[in-house]
Amino acid sequence: MTSADSPATTPRRPATAWPLESAVFSAAMVAQRLPWIDAPARALGLDALTRDGVTRRLLAFLRRTRSGRPVQLSTPFGSFLLPLAGSDAAGLLARADEAGALAPAVGLTAGGQRYGLSPHVPLPREAAVPAEELGALLAEDVDRVVEGRRGDGTLEWHDWHRGMQRLGRRVVAGAAAVEDTLLSEVLAEATKAVDSRSYDGRADALRRRLQPYVADPDPACLAGRMTGREPRRKETDADTALPAVAHALALVSEAAAGTVLQALALLAVGAAGSPEAAVGEALRRWPPVAAAVYPVREEFTWQDLAVRAGTEILRVPGWLRGLDGETEPGPSGPSATAATSGMPPLCGAPTGCAASRFAALVAEHVVRVLTASVRPVVISPQFTADRLPDALDPRTLVVALEDLAARPGDGRVTAGRATAVPVSAFGYAPAAYGALAHAGADRLERHAESLTACAADSGWNADEEGERFRMLLLGHAERCATAAEGVRQAAKRLSD
Repeated sequence: MTSADSPATTPRRPATAWPLESAVFSAAMVAQRLPWIDAPARALGLDALTRDGVTRRLLAFLRRTRSGRPVQLSTPFGSFLLPLAGSDAAGLLARADEAGALAPAVGLTAGGQRYGLSPHVPLPREAAVPAEELGALLAEDVDRVVEGRRGDGTLEWHDWHRGMQRLGRRVVAGAAAVEDTLLSEVLAEATKAVDSRSYDGRADALRRRLQPYVADPDPACLAGRMTGREPRRKETDADTALPAVAHALALVSEAAAGTVLQALALLAVGAAGSPEAAVGEALRRWPPVAAAVYPVREEFTWQDLAVRAGTEILRVPGWLRGLDGETEPGPSGPSATAATSGMPPLCGAPTGCAASRFAALVAEHVVRVLTASVRPVVISPQFTADRLPDALDPRTLVVALEDLAARPGDGRVTAGRATAVPVSAFGYAPAAYGALAHAGADRLERHAESLTACAADSGWNADEEGERFRMLLLGHAERCATAAEGVRQAAKRLSD
């Protein structure tokens, strides 16, 4: 125990919230399950009446009445010791970790439901892939994701998620694991099963799945750098490396799939000026581990508070963000390294996590490689740099990637293929919609030409059925050509 942590007075139990305070806090947790209730308040400009607005004001009240000290709250989801300041949360958990008093953390959803977190395992700093080598390592998988865009340039969540899992396997487990989709599935199931009766069986399955990639590692990936026999590098045996590799793979996959998409949205609306700032702000504003519960298994003392065994400490960095005097970051924003210092947003570790910092670095490089060739455009939900949402689920975020070769401001988002379909651009000038209409007319004309060419094939000459079908094809081609002419006339009026 350091002198800073030594109690100046006899240790005392944390204060307990009044029943009404616990009831209001419980109601705020339940309200997190109802995102639609924010709409009326936001429409009226009354952010104080949104779910997060009400929660922050309750926490501010508790800080005033409890002198800012952690308070014990009773909710339908458990009884929690809640630190009311980010620095207190960091200090309390660091002291508990130093004393060896904590059981593994579990995540807590906005609605109070618990879920497993990847067990924190220290990652040797020298094992991480150097930043200067990451760009080349990521390029192939990033290109695959860009090529897999839908015709309107948007990213389909499941395709994006699969592509980022593939990228994570390459960076962490090596080229041999790139196509091993079962590895990602087993990892997700093992993480979900933490503290459940099936955890041991799923953890064994994960170890078996990872074993070949750690036993014979790719020297370019993280697993290879941990177990390789390079000079001046401390070697890690395969059994010790396995849990660290599994933890790093879980965090890299999470950051690549979710945080990267959020960072692209921040860049698209001008809320960040660089990939580093975008990833850092996404992790700060929408941390993947938005809330975590830390069970205390042995009594310990922090400052003048005695925390008994059986207590559960609740860390909710998002709710405390507006109470600690934080200013809104500018376009340069915080870096991802700064965002992952202290209690990591990607991991349930009570203090720092090298794997979380590495995952943030990978996310930065994915964003950098992407934005070197495409421009992100937010399609849904609509928001601006000065009015960012309190919550942004990447699974509901629709982002389009516009080729940098496209003319800025013409309203087109194209995947660079003949089949590309422009996406509507609300708020553009009529000329921009004219460009959309011209592109649509071109596609109709190409379709008419392909139908005419198909009808000209001599294979339809064999019998009456073939001739009849040829007439259908020619009829469709004529209708497409007529529609193309009408659309072209409308496009000309919009563009003039």
